[in-house]
Amino acid sequence: MRGAALAAGLAFLPLLTACSNGGEDGAAASSKPPEISDAPAAAVVAPAKVEVIAGLTGCKPKIRIDADELRQGLCHTEKVDYSITTFPEEKYKDTWLESASIYGGTYLVGSRWVVAAKPEMLEGLRAKLGGNIQQLQGIGPKPAPSTS
Repeated sequence: MRGAALAAGLAFLPLLTACSNGGEDGAAASSKPPEISDAPAAAVVAPAKVEVIAGLTGCKPKIRIDADELRQGLCHTEKVDYSITTFPEEKYKDTWLESASIYGGTYLVGSRWVVAAKPEMLEGLRAKLGGNIQQLQGIGPKPAPSTS
């Protein structure tokens, strides 16, 4: 059951990151995620439930995964769709991020939680939630630079 829940959570990664990687080139992605310092609100959120984090961002989440290793809720707003994933222990978050690094992408990461959204929306969410914005390295070919 645990492995299936983790696999189900990871199955959503390509869907969430497919739209969030546009415009990145190989130089912009690194193997070590860059971090932006915590906002003062981080203490309010860390660690928290999906519903608490969603409430701070003005959304009522639809819970997609409710398992021992993680809970994931999806938020839909007029501006952006995003997911909030919480973990009972840091080790589960670390495993999730390691698995997500295969797909690449930019995430807002806090203590036992991760928010996946379009990169341009993460700074606004960080102002509300705290955490660090992390860029994860994907594998495989990178899009060719635009010549236009």
